[in-house]
Amino acid sequence: MANLPRQDDSLESSSEGNSSKDNHRSSDPRHNEPRTTSSESIKAVAIYEVVKGIGALLGALALWSWHTDLEHWLITATASWQQVFGQLLAPQVDSAVRIAQMASKNWSVFLLLIFAYASLRFVEAYGLWQDKTWAYWFGVLGYGIFIPIELYYLIVSPFDWFKLAILVSNIIIVIVVYRNMKRKGLI
Repeated sequence: MANLPRQDDSLESSSEGNSSKDNHRSSDPRHNEPRTTSSESIKAVAIYEVVKGIGALLGALALWSWHTDLEHWLITATASWQQVFGQLLAPQVDSAVRIAQMASKNWSVFLLLIFAYASLRFVEAYGLWQDKTWAYWFGVLGYGIFIPIELYYLIVSPFDWFKLAILVSNIIIVIVVYRNMKRKGLI
């Protein structure tokens, strides 16, 4: 087994015949990647960020469209949800109803917060897609800071699959971004 060529040896021998312009490149294929391309996993995180931003804007648009008759719409939507899905995600539906009721008291502040949130999601998605260092840090810190809070609420409140799914997805995103940061030599 000691006589077998290393994978790097075959790359070096094949590059020896190349022009002098190519000889200054490293034989390690990881060093030949352009620094401006993000990995597929980071692109998936960026798409997830865009989806979250669009979802927030669509939710704001829906609430704004129905804000004149919000109470009636909330009662109808909640009853329809329960009829179709029963108690599936009932705590989340109740929470969304409470947030919508609070938002109806001050629409301008609520819409400003949603647009700020969506803008952050879009900026982070752009940064990750473009392989920007600041976006990696923003992603790790932005998701990582909520993990202890989500873990706390998962422990102290009744078990909820939705909360567990959010916790697991945030942990996965932190791991994906962290591993890419390490691969790029950012940490």
